[in-house]
Amino acid sequence: MRHDALIVGGSFAGLSAAMQLARARRKVCVVDAGAPRNRFAAASHGFFGQDGVPPLKMIADAREKLLAYPTVEFVSASVVEASVDGAAGFTVSLSNGERHAAGKLLLAFGVQDGLPEVPGLGERWGESVLHCPYCHGYEFSGRQLGVLYHHGVQPPDHALLIAEWGPTTLFLNGGEAPDAEACAKLQARGVTIEPGRIAGLEGEGRSLTGVRIDDGRLLPIEALYVAPRTRPASPLAEKLGCAFDDGPLGRVLRVDAMKMTTVPGVYAAGDLAMMFSNATLASADGLSAGVSMHRSMVFDV
Repeated sequence: MRHDALIVGGSFAGLSAAMQLARARRKVCVVDAGAPRNRFAAASHGFFGQDGVPPLKMIADAREKLLAYPTVEFVSASVVEASVDGAAGFTVSLSNGERHAAGKLLLAFGVQDGLPEVPGLGERWGESVLHCPYCHGYEFSGRQLGVLYHHGVQPPDHALLIAEWGPTTLFLNGGEAPDAEACAKLQARGVTIEPGRIAGLEGEGRSLTGVRIDDGRLLPIEALYVAPRTRPASPLAEKLGCAFDDGPLGRVLRVDAMKMTTVPGVYAAGDLAMMFSNATLASADGLSAGVSMHRSMVFDV
């Protein structure tokens, strides 16, 4: 099956790109495995006109609108292989056995979060264990907040930011403390530093009521912020030979100003290709990629 563009990943970035290409009357195929990064969150916040809407509903609504365009096709699968097909573009093999060809390829499959191995943390991810205060901080305003510190992964200044939303404890989890200057800033901001190792998180269901320290103490905390290490959600970019750069939380796919990777004809957008991301930024990034892909179809001939 031949398409003008094949998009790997049908979440905020991929769907935004597909909309631009569909409105340019190009034949687009969106291949999606159905596991968006923000599927653990009950609501998305800060997105223009969509504040508080569940992210899975936003994705479903966007898909419905895209299907109104006759040149759009969706396939529920993952891309397992992709190869350069000379001047014709690319050929991809899907997990359902199908093969598709396209002139341009967009990688928008995002990243996976590598969470710290703390008992009770993973099951609360997206509910009371959080990443972005701008996305979820307002709902925990004025409550007891915590930040799980990773030396060398994120600066202690992250706790200074979280303190904007409520009284904050920085959990070192038995690790190395920030330097003296950073500790002084934290204390001046009213941030409590807890050096003990965390035995686990406690609370009913996905809620959080406290952090248990291995000496037996239970510190009342209602939201814990972590900065997880990220990794690409698919090995496809590496298989294609795309270059990566080191980001503060993991590798980031290298793209130019037109959102093209180091492999001609392969574009990338969303969390996979941004140092810092959220749903709004991913959608905007996808829009840019979609427009760039269409312009390349018109002018790069």
